[in-house]
Amino acid sequence: MMKKLSKLLLFISIPTLIMSCSDDDDSFDNPIFEGESVTYDLRSVADPSISGEATFVEQEDGSTIIELNIMGTPDGGMHPAHIHENTAAEGGDIAISLDPVDGSTGMSTTIVSADDNGNAVTFEELTSYDGYINVHLGAEELGTIVAQGDIGQNALTGESLSYDLDERAVDGISGTVMFEERMNGEALATIMLNGTPAGGMHPAHIHMNTAAESGAIAFTFNPVNGDTGMSMTNVSELDDEETAFMYSDIMDYDGYVNVHLSATDLGTIVAQGDIGQNALTGESLTYTLNEVDIAGISGTVMFEERLNGEALATIMLDDTPAGGEHPAHIHMGAVGDSGAIAFSFNPVDGDTGMSMTNVSEFDDDTAFMYSDIMDYDGYVNVHASATDLATLAAQGNIGANAQ
Repeated sequence: MMKKLSKLLLFISIPTLIMSCSDDDDSFDNPIFEGESVTYDLRSVADPSISGEATFVEQEDGSTIIELNIMGTPDGGMHPAHIHENTAAEGGDIAISLDPVDGSTGMSTTIVSADDNGNAVTFEELTSYDGYINVHLGAEELGTIVAQGDIGQNALTGESLSYDLDERAVDGISGTVMFEERMNGEALATIMLNGTPAGGMHPAHIHMNTAAESGAIAFTFNPVNGDTGMSMTNVSELDDEETAFMYSDIMDYDGYVNVHLSATDLGTIVAQGDIGQNALTGESLTYTLNEVDIAGISGTVMFEERLNGEALATIMLDDTPAGGEHPAHIHMGAVGDSGAIAFSFNPVDGDTGMSMTNVSEFDDDTAFMYSDIMDYDGYVNVHASATDLATLAAQGNIGANAQ
């Protein structure tokens, strides 16, 4: 009887074990779908209080749920939204229409499986798309953008490079130019200036060489809007349309940025700054230039280190007569030695009392870098004029001879 009971129990347990294995196999063959999601920032445009984000959620059938969450929208309004071609800085046609954002909730949810032309589009294609999102003020005011953001390959990685743009011909105008890396390796360039007059448009360019040397235009930004002080430009190639100019190229680029007063007055520079390898490290050496033959004229010469090891030399003198130009040089030896000229600066402008010169080699083409200046056996002479070099406006020891 005991043997029969054991066989019966064994018989009952076998199907139970088989059923358990069958359940595991079903779970292995049909895993639960877990879609990916990507979120993009939507920044303020026309109204600084309105901004938000767009979240793309992958669906099992390959479609995408696009959720817009906008903060600061007024109650009762409906805000059309679209995915456009290209970057926001470039602009482009509508590719995909999204459900309008409800102003009361700030929300919009759209299931996207095709573009407006009926072409199928998957989550993978959308998250690598060359496009951007616009959220508009209203159906009758599509020209007013309340929130905007690049998506897909145009999204920003979080890496950036920022350079100062210093005041030049117009008092009070200065700012920065920032380059932000995109997922596709291109860059978003944003110029932001303070003090620009309302209503104006200010052309801006990257030029070759340092600002002290000057050079031809290599890249053209979208003009700076005087009302906002801002310009946003996509960066992917130089103006010759043949040379790639990606984010990775900017740090080592030999160039500078000029922002001009207007398209009809390019000669007036309102802000300027070196970029790339010409940017300053923050290290500097300053030497005093004392009054000599002309009463009241004195000042300093400052050498600032560049990332490439060269230097920016700035002579700043007080009380130089307007309209004049004052040649300046580094001489060998110390003050009183009457040493030969070793290096020539750009002349000091009498109107500003300033001279700015790039320092990379002596007049005989021998290397002369920032690291050489501290130990150099030399002095600086600033002369009354090119026709009166014997009259010294200011003079001072530098390098190893400085006190």
